Amino acid sequence: MVLFLSILIVVTGCLWGFHGLSQHSKKTSMLQDHIKLIRTLFSLSVIGLLLLTMNFELLLTLAVIFSGVIYILDKVYLKKRRAQQKIPMPSTFVEYGRSFFPVLLAVLVIRSFIIQPVRVPTGSLEPTVLPGDFMAVSEFAYGLRLPVLRTKIMKVGEPRIGDIVVFRWPVNPNIDFVKRVVGTPGDRVEYKNKVLYINGREATQEKVGSAVDVLEPQGDIPVEEYTENLNGVRHEIFINPVGGDNKDFSITVPEGHYFMMGDNRDDSDDSRMWGFVPEENLRGKAFMIWLSFDPKTREIRWNRIGKTL
Repeated sequence: MVLFLSILIVVTGCLWGFHGLSQHSKKTSMLQDHIKLIRTLFSLSVIGLLLLTMNFELLLTLAVIFSGVIYILDKVYLKKRRAQQKIPMPSTFVEYGRSFFPVLLAVLVIRSFIIQPVRVPTGSLEPTVLPGDFMAVSEFAYGLRLPVLRTKIMKVGEPRIGDIVVFRWPVNPNIDFVKRVVGTPGDRVEYKNKVLYINGREATQEKVGSAVDVLEPQGDIPVEEYTENLNGVRHEIFINPVGGDNKDFSITVPEGHYFMMGDNRDDSDDSRMWGFVPEENLRGKAFMIWLSFDPKTREIRWNRIGKTL
């Protein structure tokens, strides 16, 4: 269905564009008779694709391609034709296309290759990252990738243990997850009595005090807060002393994959449930909180703005 809708968008978009570019020509009478149907099919296809995939990157890329084609055509051909035919203004379709192209292109380049804003909806990384935090993610930290195709075109760096990483969920690549790297290719990761061991080295924990895991609609749960030293990366974690995930495990991370866990160790949907994250699923490294909005009080958390991760 996604492929069918994508093809339908391309075909109807091209027909609509051709009609808009040639609306002063008598050769488009047949298109004129069906232009309303073409517009309707195009609009419904875009809405359907959005609902099916929620893939903003794909839609943004398609918008850049369509507006870019209009922009180039106007520069090399349509502008001259309007001058010859003494048409003072371009059609509305052309005007929108050439106006939006630079803006859409800038957004695509920044979002795909430089920095991307990501909102955190859950508490799986509490207390480091809270629900309602908006993180800035470096898209080039682990290599430059083509949008939509996700093909790496330049290798920049590799994730390190302790990094907070945004990645495409292996179960459904259209959904982004954010977790902390606790295992890189070849590492032996062990979890015993809620303590991590990486290649036999204990990630020591120092108790900070009591805290609360904010859950909705289940209600808040009392937890203990610890400072964990994960291969030299010190950060806070939550542990539920009377419940949560009590399963121990010992695994070796295969080549080309990573093992991810949340800092909220007993309330995190992570690699313990669905397995390793392939390298090609990596999107970028979270490095700062640029905005934080408390979903319970509906107020901005001013003290979290600018916090580095």
